[in-house]
Amino acid sequence: MKKSVLTRYRVMAYVTGVLLVLLTLGVIAKYLLEMDGAADFTRIIGIAHGWLYVVYLVFAFDLGSKAKWPVGKQLWVLIAGTIPTAAFFVERKISRELEDKVAHPSPAVAKA
Repeated sequence: MKKSVLTRYRVMAYVTGVLLVLLTLGVIAKYLLEMDGAADFTRIIGIAHGWLYVVYLVFAFDLGSKAKWPVGKQLWVLIAGTIPTAAFFVERKISRELEDKVAHPSPAVAKA
């Protein structure tokens, strides 16, 4: 597996995680604290998170298919972008797990 596959997943995991935390804070500010301007902030961050979450899904699915994960693990990684702060923890666990696979890729087997 190429290092770029893991890198792009990691970048999108952090981007998605940060936007989701900002969205959560915006929702708290909008509904609990009733702050002025929180509605616009929440709308903008919500739209950005929604679109970038789709990119995260594509990259996470690509990573999972290349790493040959079972379906349950794949689903957990995909859902991590919807739970505030979960993307950070899952990204770290996945990165540690795949570092050896990225550093020492298995040689391609030639078919006869």
